[in-house]
Amino acid sequence: QVQLVESGGGLVQAGGSLRLSCAASGRTFRNYAMGWFRQAPGKEREFVAAISESGGSTSYADSVKGRFTISRDNAKNMVYLQMNSLKPEDTAVYYCAAKYGVSTLSYEYGYWGQGTQVTVSS
Repeated sequence: QVQLVESGGGLVQAGGSLRLSCAASGRTFRNYAMGWFRQAPGKEREFVAAISESGGSTSYADSVKGRFTISRDNAKNMVYLQMNSLKPEDTAVYYCAAKYGVSTLSYEYGYWGQGTQVTVSS
């Protein structure tokens, strides 16, 4: 089992950057693939990025490709989402999630954090 806590959200102007962090508990963190998802008001939760257990494989939504970078530090039980060139449409609550095996499908993830708000002003 793993518990997840996100941090790093906030208010930023369009074109700015934020780095989200997700701290995971448990000694088996390295066994989990990790994903970042987001949910804007009135919209369904959507996939943002995912990273394999070792960090050797990553996947991104087309809407963030080239602007966002997912990474992990298994020694520190941390996963990160570096967000650059932010746009107002990136405004959402961002969640990190964990599962065995990489996936872009939110319903396949069994462990979720509480979320962190990202607001991008125009």
